Amino acid sequence: MSPTGAAPGRAQSRRTLRRLLSARNVVVAAATALALLLPLFGSNFFVEFVMTRTMILGIAAATIVFLAAYGGMVSLAQYLLAGVAGFMVGNAVVAQDAWSKGLKLGWNPWVAVLFALAVTTAVAFVLGALASRTTGIYFLMITLTYAVIGYYVFGSITPLSGFGGITGIDPPGLFEDHPQRMYLALVVLSVLVYVAFRVLAVTPFGLALQGIRDDPVRMASLGFNVSLHRTLAFTLAGFTAGLAGVFNVWWNGQIDPTSISIGPTLDLLIVAVIGGTLSLEGAWLGAFVFVAANNYLRNLPLVD
Repeated sequence: MSPTGAAPGRAQSRRTLRRLLSARNVVVAAATALALLLPLFGSNFFVEFVMTRTMILGIAAATIVFLAAYGGMVSLAQYLLAGVAGFMVGNAVVAQDAWSKGLKLGWNPWVAVLFALAVTTAVAFVLGALASRTTGIYFLMITLTYAVIGYYVFGSITPLSGFGGITGIDPPGLFEDHPQRMYLALVVLSVLVYVAFRVLAVTPFGLALQGIRDDPVRMASLGFNVSLHRTLAFTLAGFTAGLAGVFNVWWNGQIDPTSISIGPTLDLLIVAVIGGTLSLEGAWLGAFVFVAANNYLRNLPLVD
């Protein structure tokens, strides 16, 4: 290869190295390493409650950030979609003889996960298709409407849950008596979600989605299917929220319509706003601040 031919390759390698060694990536790598090592020195409560809850909320909030940052869509339906996955797991795994509501199918937990994610993805596709032609405040309000409808659907259909909810939802044996394993699995899943969204942003689909965010009319005139791109982005975010929902119901052991009501829906939006709706890393930072504040600020002598 001639020197002139090798030069572009070396320049590309240097650019890649600079990206890998950027301050943001170094901080993310350090935070990941710290999170993985945390069980070695952190208290059980901090690891199994505070940080586990942080990872679950972080994954769910990352879907809000992904849609807002790359698609220009602020969605309030993400906790609903996490809840759909949770309800499906609960209906599928609880045994027939259990004292609980739900279908009580008694399935294998891993089969239940596949079923839950399939249903959640299908629901996300339908909801995304319906909302894909709206933007701005209208998109926000229609996804808020989804959250309200979901609350009443699961509350009113007693065979699926009823307002009493589903109890006795056990995680797979891998996690049942090992809460720190669940935490470590969530750390790994968080890294995968973060990397997947970052990589997706620079793919042709991700670049087209960002173009649609900036100027949907121009992108449509260039031949891009604006509604389809938005729908697929919403579907992917729904699938990811479903992953968070599966771990959430394993962690809680129960789920009821109140857990997907307006309160938790707005809490998740607050998490995303705290970390910044344009920063994927901020999803987990916001989740940590939110969970830590809920657990520790109440113990401070701020109010007599």
